[in-house]
Amino acid sequence: MPTVSVGRDRLFQAIGREYTQEEFEDLCFQFGIELDDVTTEKAIIRKEKHLEEENPSEDEEWIYKIEVPANRYDLLCLEGLAQALRIFNGVDPIPTYSVANISKESMHKMHVKPETSKIRPYVVCAILKGVSFDEVRYNSFIDLQDRLHQNICRRRTLVAIGTHDLDTLEGPFTYEALTPSEINFVPLKQTKSFRADELMEFYKSDLKLKKFLHIIEDSPVYPVIYDRNRTVLSLPPIINGAHSAITLKTNNVFIECTATDLTKAKIVLNTMVTMFSVYCERKFEVEPVEVTYADGKSFIYPDLSLYQMVVPLSYISSMVGVSLPANTVASLLNKMQLHAEHSVSDDKQTSFIVSVPPTRSDILHPCDVAEDVAIAFGYNEIPKAKLASLKPQSLNQLCELIRMEIAMVGYSEVLTWILCSYKENFTMLNRKDDKATAAINGNPRSADFEVVRTSLMPGILKTIGHNKDHPKPIKIFEVGDVVLLDDTKDVGASNRRHLASLYCGATSGFELIHGLVDRIMEVVGTSFVSPGDETGYYIQSSDEPEFLPGRQASIIYKGKQIGTFGIVHPQVLDNFDIPDPCSYVEINIENFL
Repeated sequence: MPTVSVGRDRLFQAIGREYTQEEFEDLCFQFGIELDDVTTEKAIIRKEKHLEEENPSEDEEWIYKIEVPANRYDLLCLEGLAQALRIFNGVDPIPTYSVANISKESMHKMHVKPETSKIRPYVVCAILKGVSFDEVRYNSFIDLQDRLHQNICRRRTLVAIGTHDLDTLEGPFTYEALTPSEINFVPLKQTKSFRADELMEFYKSDLKLKKFLHIIEDSPVYPVIYDRNRTVLSLPPIINGAHSAITLKTNNVFIECTATDLTKAKIVLNTMVTMFSVYCERKFEVEPVEVTYADGKSFIYPDLSLYQMVVPLSYISSMVGVSLPANTVASLLNKMQLHAEHSVSDDKQTSFIVSVPPTRSDILHPCDVAEDVAIAFGYNEIPKAKLASLKPQSLNQLCELIRMEIAMVGYSEVLTWILCSYKENFTMLNRKDDKATAAINGNPRSADFEVVRTSLMPGILKTIGHNKDHPKPIKIFEVGDVVLLDDTKDVGASNRRHLASLYCGATSGFELIHGLVDRIMEVVGTSFVSPGDETGYYIQSSDEPEFLPGRQASIIYKGKQIGTFGIVHPQVLDNFDIPDPCSYVEINIENFL
């Protein structure tokens, strides 16, 4: 979840009223976001430099760190947050965004050369005319670009944003892909001209930009944007040119987004222009740009048209869990920036025609509309009810019963990784890999996650090994899945629900583990019988390598082996760095169903 840092006083001014911290936290909760932290600029700097904390002075600006949903790109800046909260509070209506009505001949144009298909094939553009910047607005404009780059742009691999002072340039513009030696310009915040290949070497020592070099570094051609005079606007996705850098005095902003994903490029462009068109001379109006490709196809961006979907009232009521009048639902959707008109069909079913603005790219399906109704209505106001179709699985019910009983005996439950290393699953347990039991990961992230565990023993022993200084005895258990290869399954493997328990102390505790086995069997409703009797359970000698020979036994239930218990082999204990004797039991509890 991304976190947006905004000045408290500036935010309250934009919202139109002041809040106490508790009141603002409540507003955030109602809207579906969260006030994550309250700090100051100096406190942030002190924390970064690992300096001692100090009490903030009265003149320090308070910073609110607000956590927003990852798909709400319109909330990644102060302007979007303030606008959304004003609409939610009923202060403002839903804004109407428009594209300036100008002829094709009057539009600025971007011509795309065919070579760009080798590296970043798409570009979308727009112009903000008559923008009035101050220092706070300018910083917010730059911060939004950075947040989008980190979020939907996936660190510029999918989309890269370039913003330029249009008054320093002359159209038409061209988007090209040239060899590095052909590109020469002065990059942003520099005074010297660099060739593109020299620039790659130069930025390898730059902490911010070096992480983007790999995107184009090994390509035979680099993307570049020129104006009519062959002035370089940008070398996407690395750096803009110094010539067209925007400043506080910039009045007309040219925005270009080069991309490998056209859909995301459109979303990014729409987010940039809708958030900052509020500062334009003609509020909420954006000037279009015509983009023409080498095949002759041309497109006009941005597309700020409304996207409409039909959502039945019955669907919304079933998803939210509350029956609401049509007028109430429409009002709730308006609070979430979704204009809704309800209509009645021939079969007397009430539906809504929901108009989705360009700021709400997260609305993709009727369930997204229902979610917004639930947020605006208030999750705390939805009555709690158990779904009629919700029936607990018998295996889970059995697991809960067993957990409760073992906990009452004095054992503590642990939860360990379902993945482990190959060595832990086999060698460290004195086992050999028969190549027909364990599911091996083809490309593990690390050596700790090479194999899907075939028993709960590795995790249990690792837990003891990491807590060997804990007061003795240590009594722990786990109920969890193991995975075994299974040719009868379409995925080639199947899950098995196991119970494992371990006693670690100065003495072996074998009799305690044996007693635990008897208690478990009593709980599941079976009794001890003579060997060979298939009406209950009995134990017989076993020969498992992870246990001490002669001090282990198999559990036979209704004629089938379901588990093993015994004293853990000293070599296994040494492998896991455990100095004390341990007794262990593991049972496949699915056999009880």
